[in-house]
Amino acid sequence: MSMTDPIADLFTRIRNACMAGRNKLDVPFSRLKEAVSRVLEREGYLREVRATDVEGMRRLRLYVKVDEDGHPVLRHLERMSKPGRRLYHDARTLPRVLRGLGTGIYSTPKGVLTDRECREQRVGGEYLGRVW
Repeated sequence: MSMTDPIADLFTRIRNACMAGRNKLDVPFSRLKEAVSRVLEREGYLREVRATDVEGMRRLRLYVKVDEDGHPVLRHLERMSKPGRRLYHDARTLPRVLRGLGTGIYSTPKGVLTDRECREQRVGGEYLGRVW
């Protein structure tokens, strides 16, 4: 079975793991998923991202970051650009997520970047999702 939107699948798996109280999850490997996961790790929403081999298949193992009460740090994760409706922004029109408290994730010619990094580097791209 082919998957039409692997980023939406990644976001759904992360949301489900957070709601179920899991501290780690495995997702099928792709370079784009790894890049998005690394951005989430860099921004402090995931504790660790590892590329592993599980039963002969390449997987990403993601560790969910929790606060001192044991609740996931990630509260909201939403896919913005979809296969049926792609959203693109240039460097001047990047929207702010929660007035700068959240993080926008963009696929740019310079790799997968946050909205803040896109503004600093003056580059735009496809609006993959937003998180807070």
